[in-house]
Amino acid sequence: MMTEDFREKFINRIICGDSLTVMRQMPDNCLDLVVTSPPYNLKNSTGNGMKDGRGGKWANAALVNGYSHYNDNMPHDEYAQWQHECLKEMWRLLKADGAIFYNHKWRVQNGLIQDRSDIIRDMPVRQIIIWHRKGGINFNPAYFLPTYEVIYLIAKPDFRLTPKANAYGDVWEFTQEMKNAHPAPFPVALIDRIIKSTNAQIILDPFMGSGTTAIVAMGLDRNYIGIELSPDYCEMANRRIERNKHESELMKFRTPSLFSQSI
Repeated sequence: MMTEDFREKFINRIICGDSLTVMRQMPDNCLDLVVTSPPYNLKNSTGNGMKDGRGGKWANAALVNGYSHYNDNMPHDEYAQWQHECLKEMWRLLKADGAIFYNHKWRVQNGLIQDRSDIIRDMPVRQIIIWHRKGGINFNPAYFLPTYEVIYLIAKPDFRLTPKANAYGDVWEFTQEMKNAHPAPFPVALIDRIIKSTNAQIILDPFMGSGTTAIVAMGLDRNYIGIELSPDYCEMANRRIERNKHESELMKFRTPSLFSQSI
């Protein structure tokens, strides 16, 4: 049962703070779903031209400077341990029929593929979904253009999809979100598919960014909890949420009621 204190502190709120710290303040078994994409530790990579912020051919890329209030450049072992601890907290918070949709990217580091097995090592991964992104550019002559990211479906034993959602394949094609000031936003359509495929009523995104998970949850009449380290992104997300609420109210005002249509 959702307590009034839990509702007041967390439900339909963006909490500006460290994800682990905030999740550790939340009670066991309080969530139905986690949908998230953490920082990828891009500036620690040896092969993408972003290391140390020099940028190279990616000098104009938004992520060269890291995220707001986070430079995305941890020693790899520390990064993997941090993300594993985050996943364990997400797991603790889930109800018996809950699931985590954890979006990450496989990368080449020092000539070897990183499949993130050191992060998800003891988590019950039920399925890997491939998110195929349209387009892209590749400056590395040693391998083909990377066009996909992965979504790990980490599920509790009683997790089930909604009727007919299991007809989707495990390769999803969605274009990257282009009209968003955040350097690495989720596509709205991707999050919409995930949430619609579940009966989740309380959805957490512990790396909320610009607020896409919250926007989609609201549109589907679900509850959200967002955690975000950057005050800039918290402000961005709250602005999007308020704008979305305003636009939804305008749509209700402009749409004739069933009663008026029948007259």
